Amino acid sequence: MFSYILAIFCGFAILAFDQFTKYLVVNNLQFNVQTDFLNGLINFKYRTNTGAAWGVFEDYTWLILSLSAILMIVCFTLLLKLGRNNKFVFWAVTFVIFGGLGNMIDRVFRDGKVVDFLQFDFWQSFPVFNIADCSIVLGASLLIVYFVYDSIKDAKAKRRALYQANQNNE
Repeated sequence: MFSYILAIFCGFAILAFDQFTKYLVVNNLQFNVQTDFLNGLINFKYRTNTGAAWGVFEDYTWLILSLSAILMIVCFTLLLKLGRNNKFVFWAVTFVIFGGLGNMIDRVFRDGKVVDFLQFDFWQSFPVFNIADCSIVLGASLLIVYFVYDSIKDAKAKRRALYQANQNNE
């Protein structure tokens, strides 16, 4: 039970940190000007994004909000179906949900624009990110790891059961 409460607490902390860093960026950095942070790794560059990942659906705020709401419902369903019995899934989905909420707050209260500021120097073609984006990517990556692992585990169990059935028939 403690792990679930901790995950929700961390989710709220991610949401608060996301909104706080965006507030700091908007009030302290010049728009579209790079500020060195960890040179060669991560720099700050205040940008806004009216689209989804990599600018998809740019300027379609209501479509993105609608899709985000649908994804939140899917995440809550996943949380209720799998997360109650699996702490790993609960944590992963919590990261996705609270990251999604961080960007939804921006879209609603910043005229459809999401504040981005983390520029990854080691991957030049990667878009400028924010804390909410990092949370979403982390949670989604953990879910992918879980589903791949679970699929491999199921395949091995089926193979074992088939092998044992064949042994019993001989």
